[in-house]
Order: sequence, then structure tokens, then C-alpha cells
Amino acid sequence: MSVRRDEPPFPSSIVGGVTLRTPVMNASGTAGFGDELAAYLDMSVLGAFVVKSLAAYEWQGNPAPRLHPTPLGMINAVGLQGPGVARWIVESLPGLERCGATIVVSIWGRRTEEFADAARLLAPVAARIAAVEVNLSCPNLEHGRDMFAHDPGLARDVVTAVRRVIAVPLWAKLSPNTHRIVDVARSVVDAGAAAVVVANTFLGLVIDVDTGRPALGNGGGGVSGRGIFPLAMRCVHDVRAALPDVDIVGVGGVATGRDALAMMMAGANAVQVGTAHFAEPRAAVRIADELLAEVRRRKLAGWRDVISSAHR
Repeated sequence: MSVRRDEPPFPSSIVGGVTLRTPVMNASGTAGFGDELAAYLDMSVLGAFVVKSLAAYEWQGNPAPRLHPTPLGMINAVGLQGPGVARWIVESLPGLERCGATIVVSIWGRRTEEFADAARLLAPVAARIAAVEVNLSCPNLEHGRDMFAHDPGLARDVVTAVRRVIAVPLWAKLSPNTHRIVDVARSVVDAGAAAVVVANTFLGLVIDVDTGRPALGNGGGGVSGRGIFPLAMRCVHDVRAALPDVDIVGVGGVATGRDALAMMMAGANAVQVGTAHFAEPRAAVRIADELLAEVRRRKLAGWRDVISSAHR
């Protein structure tokens, strides 16, 4: 069975200021900028479609090779390649609207003002999108090259700057590569983020033993896929334990309905599916169906009986 747009499994829930018909969506960067998934599924049945991160300007990304398999996933250093917000509005937004997708736009920048610039370009089409996901897992050129998501103050400043220029719900995407993830989550929520996305890829490195060099053109990269699922779960669980009332979108290694169920039990209000799409473009729909089957098998009344149950 498939989740139909006119027959949600339970009453729609609001997560991070966005009404979701199902608590399963794609993760930014794993399904393109526009209606690429429409060839494989009805995009209107996704909880939301999260656009690959966009900057205020076109960006070419990192040198090839950019992807490499790992035993339980992959490592990537794509480098946030993208057309920029202005081109995306013209080239991709209309197609997503025709698909009936609930649109969440991910933005990035290397300085606080670059995030604000991207949001400012989106502001004229704010009524056409559901939320902005602020990708804080970017190198910060204002204060060295550490990630914004590693510093509560810097993360707060970015969310504050974006809020000043666009009036849509903001989701702050955090990094798992810090012991301060709870502090950062608290900081961005205090700054007005409607939800936190927990979390992004884990920093890693693969060496090609035949060449003795890193397998990726940029050296290291971000590890994703099933191998990081228990690590992402811990991040979700810790943020929920510290912030019982914040909306959390869990992401990291979700590949089955049982994975999604477990992540929601750990504290996620909704989940994103990432690396699974590279092998199976319909993964998010399959996982939503499996999640629904798991909940019905347990005779639960709705998502509220699942979310954060590990904390009760």
C-alpha cells in the first residue's frame, strides 16, 4: 500500500511550522534541486521535498572524485555545488509546484551575511515555499574554517540574520561532529528556529590503498548511510532529552520503516531519508509505507504515541 495524498494515515501533523501528511521526507542533497524524483514517485505524498542546499550565488563545488562507497554507506565531498537561489527560482521551483510538493529550501553560506543574502533572494517567493532549512554544517570563513554548527553563538547569529529577512519557518540543520550539539540546538531554538534537523554527515576519510591517496578529490568528506544510524540516533535522543518541547527532524542512516520508527521513538517528530535514495529513488515512499504498517501493527492511535516514547 502507498500513502495517498488524499488519504493520510493519521491526521496531518505540524512539524517545525510545516504541515506534513507523512513524517517521512528526503534529506537535502540526495534528490536534486527540482522535480527529479517525479519520474519515480508522486512527490506530493512526501512529508516535504527538501531542496539541495543553495547559496546566494552559483557554486561549482569540489574537484572530482566526489563520491566513494563505504562498507555501510558512502562518503562524499560534493562541496555544495548548485545554481544559486535566483536560477533555482526560475528553473526548478515551478516544476516542484506542478508536482504538488511541500517545498523546504536548504540554504548555505560561508559567512553569516551569505546566509542572509540567500534568504533575501528567497523572500519574494516565500509564499510558495513551506520552510527554509538553514544548513549550519558549512565551513565558516569569518572565524576560521570550523563549522557554524560547532559554535552556539555563531549558529544563533545565522538563524537571527535569516529570520530578519524572510518570514517562513526556519529549520536549523545541525552537525553531529561536536560534543556541543545540545548547546547549539538550544541556541538556535532560542533564536527562533521552528525545528532542528539532527543531524548531518559525520566527518571521515577513505584512503585508496592502490594510490596511497585519499579517494576523494577534496581529501576528506562526509560519511552517510546505514553505518551512521546508531550515531544519529544518539544525537536525536540527546537533543530530545535536553529539549523536550522542540520539534526535531531526525536524519542519518534511515533505510527502513523500522529505522524511522526507532528514530521517532528516540525523539524525532519526523525523519529524512538520504543515502538510501542513491540506490532506490522511491526509498522515502517505501519507508513511509513500512512505517505506517509498523504503527498499525502495534494498534497505535497516531504519531503522538510513537514520538519520544523511549523517554516515557
